[in-house]
Amino acid sequence: MAGHRFTAEVEWAIDGDFARNAYSRRHVWRFDGGLEIAASAAPGIVPLPYSDEAAIDPEEAFVAAVSSCHMMSFLHVARRANVDVAGYRDAAFGELNRVAPGRMAITRVVLRPEIALAGVEKPDPASLADLHEKAHEICFIANSVNCEISVEPGPLHLVAR
Repeated sequence: MAGHRFTAEVEWAIDGDFARNAYSRRHVWRFDGGLEIAASAAPGIVPLPYSDEAAIDPEEAFVAAVSSCHMMSFLHVARRANVDVAGYRDAAFGELNRVAPGRMAITRVVLRPEIALAGVEKPDPASLADLHEKAHEICFIANSVNCEISVEPGPLHLVAR
């Protein structure tokens, strides 16, 4: 049985002197829903003006994908555990390191979710940690990569509904 298929279109055209490595890395990502995103190499990797600091870079997108997948997995396991989540915010980051001569990789992603729960009583921290662990176990993206992913939960907020 074939699995789900996901597509993305990436388009780049020369702008500058390719032979002299003086060309723009700015390009476009297009997705099936019609969304178009400006993308580029990270300015910390390819200096300006050959990169675009206003555009998303693949490393940022990678961190966002890990964070987004964990969030959706967390919401799923929390709902099944009858935990009433009212909000979720993550200030995630990733670390790019040299892994071999001439080879770099995102070696670590740290998720720092802040969760808002509806209600008046804070749940047991161990039960929230268990929900994060279950979310990590079922996260499609986490299951697809080999870098370290750690979850460092931030403050828990209670909100009235």
